[in-house]
Amino acid sequence: MDNDLLAALSGKRADQDRAIAHRTRRVIGVSIGLMHQQQAGRRQNRALALAATLIILLAVSPLVWWATENFLSNGNRSLAAGHFSLLIFFRGAALLASALLAGWLHKRA
Repeated sequence: MDNDLLAALSGKRADQDRAIAHRTRRVIGVSIGLMHQQQAGRRQNRALALAATLIILLAVSPLVWWATENFLSNGNRSLAAGHFSLLIFFRGAALLASALLAGWLHKRA
């Protein structure tokens, strides 16, 4: 039989095996901690991007709605499609801005 196998089976290398197991547990624990931190950072970036999108939409939408209402109340019904496309444009710009903000925050972190 192999001497290493006999030593392991008889318990003569138990201290060395215990030290390796302890070191392995420590490395795995640190790795899990880093993974949790990365996940938290991604969640925070998503939340900030969503908050920026909502703020931009809440700030711009009333202005666009007011302009549309003014044009429609003056009898300019043919401009309604243009104003709704303008509203869609501003919402797209808000989504783009939030994506850029999330990318910038990700690079900064």
